[in-house]
Amino acid sequence: MLRLAVGIALASHAVMALRSGSPFGATVLNALAGVVGMLLLVGLWTPVAGAILAILAGLTAVMHPADPWNCIFLGALGAALALVGPGAWSVDAYLFGWKRI
Repeated sequence: MLRLAVGIALASHAVMALRSGSPFGATVLNALAGVVGMLLLVGLWTPVAGAILAILAGLTAVMHPADPWNCIFLGALGAALALVGPGAWSVDAYLFGWKRI
């Protein structure tokens, strides 16, 4: 559920930001956030996508300091997803299977 909530939030935020006609730097960050959101939605490369999300959220919070709390929240969720992993209902689980420690 966490992966889906973050993926939907990122994808919708990226679509709305791309439709607003932002400057080039913000457009690249929003497009990359949309790609990361889609990866999280399907559950592909979840630890990598979560780590990229945490980095992107930190960059966005620094570049646009007007409202950093949304970025900090999404960054914390991205870090949590990177540490927790994809879950049973994901493409990662289908491709790589469960790992036992």
